[in-house]
Amino acid sequence: MYVKQLAKLMGVTADTVRHYTRIGLLHPIRSEGNGYLEYTKQDQQRLKFIISSRQLGFSLKDIQHIIGESEQGNCPCPLTRKLITKRLEETEALFQETLKLRNRMHAALAQWDTSADGANASDVCSLIESFVDPINDSANKEQRNDD
Repeated sequence: MYVKQLAKLMGVTADTVRHYTRIGLLHPIRSEGNGYLEYTKQDQQRLKFIISSRQLGFSLKDIQHIIGESEQGNCPCPLTRKLITKRLEETEALFQETLKLRNRMHAALAQWDTSADGANASDVCSLIESFVDPINDSANKEQRNDD
């Protein structure tokens, strides 16, 4: 099958298939008759693996590493567990930072509900410049009390 056929079958763009081919994750055969790249059932299975891996948060480098382990005849499952543990830790840290940002945004809106627009003409935006971050402010107060 050709690029567009594989892409349609797998629910990705032709550019995605071409990209994975360029970086060596897919290995189509060049047709002698017309010079087009032809993808095999094995390429289809590999692409399914890549898509599933990306949905689980694995980077292309991770995927290449996992495939490399498999191609060397090693079971890639221990590596896969190690990599997903690392990705989960990174995702959890990002999630916690996102929650802090969300809380900060809610606090800003609550503070701004009682503030007039353009209260100080010399400020760029008086709302932002007058914002007191309750998360950092309470942490700073606690730190000062500990000193």
